Amino acid sequence: MGDTGGRSVPPTGPPATAATNRTRQEPPPMSRLALYALVVCLLATAAAVVSFVQGSWLGIVWVLLAGLSSNMTWYYLRRDRARRQAPSVTG
Repeated sequence: MGDTGGRSVPPTGPPATAATNRTRQEPPPMSRLALYALVVCLLATAAAVVSFVQGSWLGIVWVLLAGLSSNMTWYYLRRDRARRQAPSVTG
């Protein structure tokens, strides 16, 4: 997010080399916005089920919200994947 003005802590352990980075590649973390949209989708789905079980037609609104947040999740995941695969402009 930005520099907080604190001193940096030197890393512990052996220094990482290009060879160790290539052998231990971890998948990049999920985008924060995609994660939030996924959580909203799951909660909206649960709310829709509860609404329909109780006999309320308000569940339709929850289903629409679940669909919207699902599309948002896919959008943010694909956008981040495209950004990672695109060549760097600065280097």
